[in-house]
Amino acid sequence: MKKIISTTSAPTPIGPYSQAVLTGNTLYASGQIALHPETGILVLDDIKTETKQVMENIKAVLKAANMTFDNVIKSSIFISDMNNFGEINAVYGSYFNEVNAPARETVEVSRLPKDVNVEISIIAAK
Repeated sequence: MKKIISTTSAPTPIGPYSQAVLTGNTLYASGQIALHPETGILVLDDIKTETKQVMENIKAVLKAANMTFDNVIKSSIFISDMNNFGEINAVYGSYFNEVNAPARETVEVSRLPKDVNVEISIIAAK
């Protein structure tokens, strides 16, 4: 049975999808972009600030499911310019303990929703 996870501490979905779905002990979270949850405005000051907002949005979804970044088993990072990888990776890495960091792929794509520079989705388990 699936349970829809929703929180006002992360951006409201901009399409026909849920912030996350919990099935059994596994959480499947939709991709997050740098939308500020309270204002709905994109946070695009620089790539580090943008990535931090993405990670804070993920953190809020995890919290709504009673999980933390320690529960994340898989991440998918989509970026519009691989030249930003180092800065994105530095911010992303600050949310994880390297000893038990999740599996991950990073893919450069031609375009992301709302023309953002980074989108990250996760899978987590209890």
